[in-house]
Amino acid sequence: MTNGDAAANGHGLLTTQAGVSHDLLEKHQGSSGLFKGAVALFSVMFILGVVGFIIRVTDGVSDRAIWGYYAAVFAFILTTAQAAPMVAIAPRIAKAHWRRPVSRAAEMWTAVGLLNLLLFIPMLWILPDLKDGRRSFWFFGIEDSGVVNAFSPHIWATVALVSLVIVGVALLWVSSLPDLALVRDHSTGWRQRWAARLAGQWNGTSRQWHILDRRVGILGAFYFMMLVFVHFLISIDFAMALIPGWIDALYPITHAANALQAGVATVLLTLFFLRKFGGYQDYITLDQMWGLGKLMFALSLLWFWFWFSSFIILWYGKKPNEEAVLELLMIGPYLPAMYASFVMNFLVPFLTMIWNPLRKSVWGPPLIATSVLAGTFFDRVRLYVAAYSVPGLGDPSVDKHELTVEQVENMSAVMPGLPDVLIVAGAISGSILLYLLASRIIPVMNIWEQKELLLYKIHKPFHRTEVMVLGKRE
Repeated sequence: MTNGDAAANGHGLLTTQAGVSHDLLEKHQGSSGLFKGAVALFSVMFILGVVGFIIRVTDGVSDRAIWGYYAAVFAFILTTAQAAPMVAIAPRIAKAHWRRPVSRAAEMWTAVGLLNLLLFIPMLWILPDLKDGRRSFWFFGIEDSGVVNAFSPHIWATVALVSLVIVGVALLWVSSLPDLALVRDHSTGWRQRWAARLAGQWNGTSRQWHILDRRVGILGAFYFMMLVFVHFLISIDFAMALIPGWIDALYPITHAANALQAGVATVLLTLFFLRKFGGYQDYITLDQMWGLGKLMFALSLLWFWFWFSSFIILWYGKKPNEEAVLELLMIGPYLPAMYASFVMNFLVPFLTMIWNPLRKSVWGPPLIATSVLAGTFFDRVRLYVAAYSVPGLGDPSVDKHELTVEQVENMSAVMPGLPDVLIVAGAISGSILLYLLASRIIPVMNIWEQKELLLYKIHKPFHRTEVMVLGKRE
């Protein structure tokens, strides 16, 4: 009988806390040739991305249009990797047991925020100052010299993103303390030294467990608030404000809501690879895929609701500026990207996840998650490349308050060049690389929550079969 069969029947190694600790520590400390190959591949692609960035820098930052794909991949990582921890935060608040194998895999994506923070720095250079007359929702004053205080978007967007990264890394560290202490006490070499530094004085006292529980809840709530706030700032200052006449009160929350769908898709794909290639099939089971699949189905319906709410306002209002924005973002040069996003983010999940055999499987939800991630990327290209392709304020033909349909009809979609392809591939590869490296220090499977689960479940005979009974905390 395998460990998976033993665990399913309530017997064997994985039914004891010592057995779970031994099994997960062994998986954490192992390093297969496949893992090393993946690290090498993503390292090379990340280096190529740096080369593409250097090429773009040599072209200068005055031409905003050539930085559209850079902004799109930054927003894509913000929408996917940095939203993935919400998959751990929300079910933990609901005290759902099925999310235990999911939590750490989702929280590990907070480490990618460090890379995205670096990607954000050049975007501050590209964004024009308010003193140039750029539209903005910020209130600002005028100094005695008559120069506009032009640094509000740059400062506050930076502070918000830095705060999101700090809260995310703190959430990952706090929730990992018991596992880091376990690695400290049962490992050797560099891994033991790193775990000792990070675990600190954790000894598993009642007071430490009480503090851990409270801190994880508080940090999770703050992460959610900061995630929404960052999406609010980025979506307005780095996209909507760059298109004259684009006024949409729903767009910022649409940007954040899309991140929830993409975050679930990111975690689903992560779980698939951990199950398939990481050896975690005894922990990542149908329950996790099914639970996340239902979440993704609901969020796909929400995606359509937000999209339609924004579309109908622009289409029904038919003001000249609204018609121009609709032409640019949905029915004009970026219509193919709009079609791809609509099909992959809504139609594919909606038409497939209603099919029980597909939704209730270990391969169906990850397959649909791939479609959602691809659709999210096309959606960010549609929004950010289009926004950055609008001529700057130095062009006398562009009114900062209104973009006309005629101007949009004379525009064509900005296609990616070789530097753009390298930057996009390098940024996504760098995110995956950082996740893989972080998994060498922090166990990608939450050991202490798996051990805690044993305290809440029991297998009991029921007629001619055996069922598992789960208790609830508090």
